[in-house]
Amino acid sequence: MKTRVTEIFGINYPIVQGGLAYLAYAELAAAVSNAGGLGQITAATLRTPENLRNEIRKVRTLTNKPFGVNFAIARHDGQYQELLEVAIEEKVPAISITGANPQPIFERIKGENIKTLVLVAGVRQAQKAQELGANAVMAVGQEGGGHLGRDGIGTMVLIPRVVDSVSIPVLASGGIGDGRGLLASLALGAEGIEMGTRFIATQECIHANEKYKQAILHAKETDTVIIKKTIGSPGRVLKNDFALSIIEREQGGATYEDLKEVISGEANCRYIYDGNESEGFGWAGQVIGLINNIPTVQELFDEIILTAEKGLSHIGNLFERADE
Repeated sequence: MKTRVTEIFGINYPIVQGGLAYLAYAELAAAVSNAGGLGQITAATLRTPENLRNEIRKVRTLTNKPFGVNFAIARHDGQYQELLEVAIEEKVPAISITGANPQPIFERIKGENIKTLVLVAGVRQAQKAQELGANAVMAVGQEGGGHLGRDGIGTMVLIPRVVDSVSIPVLASGGIGDGRGLLASLALGAEGIEMGTRFIATQECIHANEKYKQAILHAKETDTVIIKKTIGSPGRVLKNDFALSIIEREQGGATYEDLKEVISGEANCRYIYDGNESEGFGWAGQVIGLINNIPTVQELFDEIILTAEKGLSHIGNLFERADE
């Protein structure tokens, strides 16, 4: 495939793996890059500059293809500067930015040969990212897993709105997990896709507990809920008693200080690492309703491309019939 996304980032297919807090490590990132997409490791959950440096170097032992480093700057109190210095020193090909105002990062990497993606949930954010010099934006609709925009806009409407508002390439995110999602995204004007939840249910996502993967595998699209809405940081997770208890506390007027222990990274890890469903939560999007296997990353890419090609052929046939 050839879009501006493949050309800018030097990849074969316009498919980007999401940052995936606590799960985006070298093995998964390298597998995605080797399959022709853009794999990523996540900086913030590696915590220290040395850990990030080691993980970047580990990726390079597993692939010679481009990869990225994700910076989730909103959830870590701006303590990312040292991690960013490591990414610059190691000359990573790309970085993605999620969360708060990305301007300080753009100011620091000006003049560096690093390609940039910014996750957005609306037109204004996309336009701001373009003004700052982003190479592309990833627009995430309300169906997505993890942290979302506050306006509740679905992917089907959000993508063409963002495409029409900027001149840089747009990747679609939220509710995408197969070739049909890729084809639909391209039809909406996007030039690629970003997937998070779908990559958790792969063999190379080795840090995800099997209980977490099986929950994604067997859940329906109705089996997610949004937590943290009342404190202005909505995020979609698998529905379980722990998540429902968070929502109940929110409805009772709980503040961030009241909730910080149950919405923490530690609570997330208790489920996704340890499989302790009664004391933690796991991020997941509505795309879980479309996930029915745990393939290798290469198998997933093969399926996505084949399904998209078949879908394109089917659509072409429909138009041919209309001309008869």
